[in-house]
Amino acid sequence: MKPATEALLADHLKQLKLTTILRCYNAPARQARESGTEYEDFLLSLIESEMEARADNRLKRRIRDARFPLMKTMEGFDFDATSLDRRLIRELAEGGYIGERRNIIFVGKTGTGKTHLATALGLEACRQGIRTRFVTGAGLTNELIEARSERVVNRLIQKTSRFGLLILDELGYVPFSREGSQLLFQLLAERYERASVIITTNLGFADWTQLFGDPTLTAALLDRLTHKAHIVMCDWDSYRLRESLKRRSPGNRETK
Repeated sequence: MKPATEALLADHLKQLKLTTILRCYNAPARQARESGTEYEDFLLSLIESEMEARADNRLKRRIRDARFPLMKTMEGFDFDATSLDRRLIRELAEGGYIGERRNIIFVGKTGTGKTHLATALGLEACRQGIRTRFVTGAGLTNELIEARSERVVNRLIQKTSRFGLLILDELGYVPFSREGSQLLFQLLAERYERASVIITTNLGFADWTQLFGDPTLTAALLDRLTHKAHIVMCDWDSYRLRESLKRRSPGNRETK
């Protein structure tokens, strides 16, 4: 290729933002010339490379925007240490509940893998093209209270509604103020039958009043959250406690 043609091609590709083709077209072009590849096949291979790169970049952006604290996958979850229905979890990982606007609530003691499962489902949602947000219950409530003080709470609720999946982690560890309870109810009520929520909680539903304070508000919230929801009880021993006990057992003591 003539230098002038190559420079012009590079400039056009930059203007069209075809960065992957710009970066990698030389080698395929040389191979196409040597093998006598049809022009259409060569063009198709370049376009497919560009599309794959853009899809990969979109996935990375969705994962970044989700703000997962740690990356957890389904493959990394120890199903053998639980009584979970693997078929149900694998079915949920396919994402049908999101299209149906259904919620998932993981209920169980600390250390039973609730956050791992919620994160893994969130990662699968990102892979399926779903905008996802991960946040703790306390963190989201604090965001809402701060937004109200700045008179932008409706904007925050509207922004959150754009996420096809909201993961609300660790609901139950910190009781909410009256203002926080009302704002969180407003946000979750806005999502009712419009977009999915995954919740992890250490509290049984009968104890949620101590979290939200107001029995009437709590009943109304539970009615919306649990309607057609998948409720997964995580009633096995803590992973972290089990691993700690293993490390402390006589057969696993470290020698100095």
